[in-house]
Amino acid sequence: MIRLLVNCSTYTGSYTQALQRPAAACFNKAQFQQRRGMSASLLISNAKYSFLRDELGLQEENCGVFDGSWSSNGNVLTSVCPANGKAIAKVRSGNASDYSRCVQAAQEAWKVWADLPAPKRGEIVRQIGDALRSKLEPLGKLVALEMGKIYAEGVGEVQEYVDVCDFACGLSRTLQGLVLPSERPGHVLLETWNPLGVVGVISAFNFPIAVYGWNSAIAMVCGNSVLWKCASSTPLVSVATTKILGKVLEANGIPGAVCSLCCGGGDIGEAMARDVRLPLLSFTGSTNTGHKVGMLVQERFGRHLLELGGNNALIVNSDADLDLVARAAVFACVGTAGQRCTTTRRLILHTKIYDQVLARLKAAFEQVLPRIGDPLDEKTLIGPLHNAAAVADYQNTLSQVTKAGGTIEFGGKVIKGPGFFVEPTIVSGLPHNASIVHHETFAPIVYVLRAESLEEAIAWNNEVNQGLSSSLFSTSLDSIFKWIGPKGSDCGIVNVNIPTSGAEIGGAFGGEKHTGGGRESGSDSWKQYMRRSTVTINYSRELPLAQGIRFE
Repeated sequence: MIRLLVNCSTYTGSYTQALQRPAAACFNKAQFQQRRGMSASLLISNAKYSFLRDELGLQEENCGVFDGSWSSNGNVLTSVCPANGKAIAKVRSGNASDYSRCVQAAQEAWKVWADLPAPKRGEIVRQIGDALRSKLEPLGKLVALEMGKIYAEGVGEVQEYVDVCDFACGLSRTLQGLVLPSERPGHVLLETWNPLGVVGVISAFNFPIAVYGWNSAIAMVCGNSVLWKCASSTPLVSVATTKILGKVLEANGIPGAVCSLCCGGGDIGEAMARDVRLPLLSFTGSTNTGHKVGMLVQERFGRHLLELGGNNALIVNSDADLDLVARAAVFACVGTAGQRCTTTRRLILHTKIYDQVLARLKAAFEQVLPRIGDPLDEKTLIGPLHNAAAVADYQNTLSQVTKAGGTIEFGGKVIKGPGFFVEPTIVSGLPHNASIVHHETFAPIVYVLRAESLEEAIAWNNEVNQGLSSSLFSTSLDSIFKWIGPKGSDCGIVNVNIPTSGAEIGGAFGGEKHTGGGRESGSDSWKQYMRRSTVTINYSRELPLAQGIRFE
C-alpha cells in the first residue's frame, strides 16, 4: 500500500458538485500528476474497466467518507481484484474525527427524515431502488471485480437491494401497531412503533451491497438515518453505491447524511460498537468478531443485530430425488467459491444412497472445474477466493484434513497463475464430530458424512455451534414434517428439496446459536429497527387502577 502524502479537505462547492467531483474534493490534482505512472497501473485506468469512471463516477483516488459531502482524512485503502491480484483503485478512509462528524450529521439528518410520513419515506426508498436498477449492470460488474463473485451473482446482489427497496416501499404503508382491549372503563390501550435514530451497519466483503441494502432500506422506511461501514477490502462498492443514494436524497431535498458512509478499519468498527449515539448496530461477519461486537454493544445497553457464520448441512434421505440433489448441491457447495454464510459445508447422506450421491457430486464438480476463471466472463461459474489469506486458510484446512485421516475425493489444489483461485474440494472419511468438520472454513470445501437414519442426520445437523441454514432432500411427508418440527432442524433457515444457499427477501434471514440470532429483510424484521411503546389513554373522568386495586 502506498500512503498518499496529502489529506482530503472538505469540498466547499454545492452538494451536486460534491457528488459529481469527489476526487477533486479529496485530492490536489497537481500533486498527483507526478504519480501518473503509478495511476496507470490501476485497473480503473484500463479501457476494459471504463464503466468504473463513466457509469459509476469512480476515480483513481476516492474519498471514503460521506456525510452530505465527501471528505476524509484517514489512511488509504487499495482495492485489489481477487481474480488477478491487481489494484483497481484507491479509497481514503475516515479517521476518528471523520467518524464523529458522520454521526453528528446523521443525527441532524434524522430530525428531518423522521418528520416525514412513512409513505413519503417509502417513496424515496422506491426511487433509490429505481436508481440502483438503472446502474444494475455496472454496479454488478464492480461487485464481481472487487469481491470476486461471478458476474451473474454480482448483478443478482444488486437486484436484491432493488427488490428490498420495493419491499420496503410497500412496508411503509403497512407498518402497524395494535389497539388492545383495556380492562378499565374509559381507557384504550395502544401499541405504537417509532424510529430508533441513527442505525449503524457494518457489512462484510462477501455481500458488499446486499447486506447494506437489507438493513438500510427497511431502517429508512422505519424513520432511521443510517451510517455504513463497509469491509475495508470492498470500499469501491460502498462509495459507488453511496453516490447513487446521495443523488436521490438531494433530488428530494433530503440531507445526504441520512445515508452516511465512513470507510475504515477495525478502529471505526469498534467506535461504532461503543457509540451510545447508535442505538442499534447491525454487524455481518465472522462469529469471533461478532461476539466481540455484541459484547461491546451490550456493555452500553445498545441493541445489536448479528448475522454471523454458518456450518450448514444438506441432508439427503434414502427416498430423495438424486437428480435434484446433484443439481442443487453443486451451487450450494461451490457457488461464490464457498464464500457465502449459507454455503453447504456438510453433506449428510443416508448410507443407502451414499455411494450414488458421492459419485454424482464428483462428476458434477468435474464439469464445473474448467469453468473457474475471470468473474466478469459470463461463462465462468466459480470465481476466486477473496484474498491470499483465504487461500492460506484453504490450504491449512486441507492439511488438517489429511492429518485427521480424511480423504480428498476431489480437488484440494491451489490453481497456479494470477489471482486467488482454488479447486472445489470434496472430503470424506472424517467422523461427523471431528473438530475440523465443526470449523467453518470460508472456502469451497464440503465434508461428506454417512448417516444410518434421518434421526441421526438431524442430530448431526444440530450439533454444530452455528445455526444458520439447513436442507433436507426427501419425498416423504413424514420426514419433511419431522424436519421442520420442534425436534427437527434448529436453524433459522430450514429448507426442503432446495439447497442451503440463497434466500428470498420476503422471509426473515438469519440464524440461531453462534450465528447471532439476528433477522434481516422480510417478515416482521422491521421491528428490530424501531422502539415499541405501550400507550394507555384515559378519556374518562375516572382513575381506576388495573387489577382492580383500590387506593382510596
